[in-house]
Amino acid sequence: MEATSPKPRLRDQFRAVIRVNHYSIRTEKSYWYWIRYFIRFHQLRHPLELGPAEVNAFLSWLATERQVAAATQNLALNAIVFLYARVLEQPLGDIGETVRVKRPARLPTVLTHAEATKIIAGLQKPYDLLAALMYGSGLRVVESARLRIKDIDFDKQVIVVRDGKGAKDRTTLLPAPLMDRLRERRRAIRDAWKAKDPFFQVPVSLPFALRRKYPCSPYSFEWQWLFPSSTISVDEDGTIVRHHIHVSSIQKAVKQAVRQSEIGKPAGCHTFRHTFATELLRRGSDIRTVQTLMGHSDVKTTQIYTHVLGQGFAGVQSPLG
Repeated sequence: MEATSPKPRLRDQFRAVIRVNHYSIRTEKSYWYWIRYFIRFHQLRHPLELGPAEVNAFLSWLATERQVAAATQNLALNAIVFLYARVLEQPLGDIGETVRVKRPARLPTVLTHAEATKIIAGLQKPYDLLAALMYGSGLRVVESARLRIKDIDFDKQVIVVRDGKGAKDRTTLLPAPLMDRLRERRRAIRDAWKAKDPFFQVPVSLPFALRRKYPCSPYSFEWQWLFPSSTISVDEDGTIVRHHIHVSSIQKAVKQAVRQSEIGKPAGCHTFRHTFATELLRRGSDIRTVQTLMGHSDVKTTQIYTHVLGQGFAGVQSPLG
C-alpha cells in the first residue's frame, strides 16, 4: 500500500499560488495577514468550514468594532476573495450586505516647492537624494528604494520604474538638477565594483526566477542597487544576498526632517509624490501626461490634484478679494 504524502499547509498553498501569479512580496504579506486574522476571528476553523456568512460577519466586525478605514476593509476582502477563488478554488459568490465603511473624499496633503526643498535640505545622505527623486520624479518610496543602476537612462533623461504598483512598468522624468549627483553615485559604485570591494561581492537579490535563469546577474554591475542596504540578508532558499535600502529607514528620516522643518503639515514620503503631480499641473502640464508619469490607471485618480489647486472654482473669487 502506497503512502500518501501529507497535504500542504494552507500557508504553503497560499504562498505557491500567489508567487505563481507574480504578486509582490508586500501584497503577499498583507494578504496573509488578513487571512490569518479572518481564521483567528473564527476560532481557528479552516476556511473550507466557513462561507459567505462568516466572511460577511468578519468584514462587518472590522467596520463596527475595529472601525478600520474603508481601504483596510477592502484589502481584507480582497485577501479573503483571493484565498477562496485562487487557493481553495471555491469562489465565495454573494456574501450579502456587508456593513461598509464609508470612504470619505479626502484631499492629499501637498507641499509648496519651498517646503519640499526645505525638508530635502534637512536630510542626510543618501536620504536627501531619495527624497529629491520622490519629489522630482513622482516616485513612490518603495520605487525609489528599488532603483538599480540599469534603471537610470541619462541619455534619454528618464527613470524606468520596474514592477511598480499593480506590477506595472513605466518611465518618468529624470530631473536635470539630480543628474550630476546620480552620475557620481553610479561612478562610485562602478569603481568599487570593479575593484572587487567586498561589499559588492555579495550577490544582490533578484525578482522571481531571474537568479536561476541568469546566474551571473546578481554579481553584474547593471543589476546593482543604486541605494543598497548596509547589511546582508538570507533569502528563503538560504542564499546570502544584499537587498536595497529598507523603506522604513527612509520614512523615519523624512518624518524627522519634517518635524525639524516646522512647516506645520503632516507630511511623509508620499507627500513628495502628491507635490510632484500638483506642481506639474500648476505649471501647465497636461493632466493625461501627469497621469502617465504617476502611473495611474484612471485619470480620475489624477484629477484629485486639480481640487488641491483650486482649479474647480471657475474663477470665483472670495469676497475678501
